[in-house]
Amino acid sequence: MAEAGCGSHPWQGLSHTQPKGCTPDGGCRTPGGGMAKLAGGFIPAGSRSTLGGGCRTRGTEEPRPGRARCGGRCRSLPASLLPRCSCPPRADAMAGPGGAGGAEDAGDVLSGGSERRCRARLAAGGAAAAAAAVLVPLCSVRGRPALLFTLRSRRLAGPHSGDVSFPGGRRDPADGDAVATALRETREELGVAVAATSVWGQLRTLPDRHGMTVAPVVANLGPLEALTLTPNPDEVEEVFTLPLAHLLCEENQGYTHFRTASGYGYTLPVFLNGPHKVWGLTAIVTELTLELLVPGHYRRKTHVPPRKAPA
Repeated sequence: MAEAGCGSHPWQGLSHTQPKGCTPDGGCRTPGGGMAKLAGGFIPAGSRSTLGGGCRTRGTEEPRPGRARCGGRCRSLPASLLPRCSCPPRADAMAGPGGAGGAEDAGDVLSGGSERRCRARLAAGGAAAAAAAVLVPLCSVRGRPALLFTLRSRRLAGPHSGDVSFPGGRRDPADGDAVATALRETREELGVAVAATSVWGQLRTLPDRHGMTVAPVVANLGPLEALTLTPNPDEVEEVFTLPLAHLLCEENQGYTHFRTASGYGYTLPVFLNGPHKVWGLTAIVTELTLELLVPGHYRRKTHVPPRKAPA
C-alpha cells in the first residue's frame, strides 16, 4: 500500500496533541535504536512455513531476559503486556479502563471479552466503501498478542517496493466490499484463507498520499504457530511479527515531522527497533489498531494541523 510523503495533508481528522518537542520548521526528530529480538519470527518469501513449527523459519528467538530500557514508562501498560519488563505495573493500570477485571487485565487482548468490545466499537464506526483495503492481522505468538506485517517485494514496481505493509491492495470489481478485498489480497500474498468469521470489523478509511481511500480490516488469525503461510515471492519479500508489548513500549515509538512549502506540515508515527521500520500509512493503521486494542495505553503521534480557510 502507498506510504506517507511530504508536501500534503492527506490524514486530516487524525490530529491529536502535537508531540512534545515538535518544531515548526519541520525538522526530523525520530529516535533511533538497534535491532530487537522479537517473540515472533521471520518467513522468507518462497518458503512454506509455520512460525514456531520449525519449517525453514529463522530469527525466532525471544527477547533476552532483563530490564526493559524504558525508564519506568512501561508501568502504564497492562501487566499482561510486560512479560520481559521488570518495571512493576502501576496500580491504576491494573484496573483497566473499566475499573477492574477487564479483558486486557486478564492477560489477553485477544480474549472473547476484548473481541466483543472491539467488534462493537468498529461496528459503531460503520464500514465505508474504499478503493483499496488492507488486512490488519492480529495473532498470537507463543501466547503473546502480536501484529503481523509484510515486507513488500523489491520485484514490485513503484516507490513502495521494499516497504513494510499489511497485506492488501486495490479493490477488484468482483469484490463485494472492503472485507472481501482484504481477504482476497491476503490469500494471494500469504497463501492463507482467513475466514470471514475471524474479521472483527473495519477501522476508519484513510487516504494515501495520492488520495486513494484505503480501508483497514481487522481480523484475528489466532495462534500463528498453527498457521501455514506461503508468501508469494512476487509480492512479499518477508513476513514478520511485532508483539504488542514491543509496539506499546515508548522506546520503540518515534515520530517524523514533515515539511511543506510554508514550513511545518504534519507529524506521522514511526515504530522502531524491530527487523524493519514501520512508517507511513502502515504506521498510522498500527496506531489506530493499538488505540482499539488497548485504549488509554498509547499516545497518538499523528498530528495534522487544521487547514487554513482560503482568504
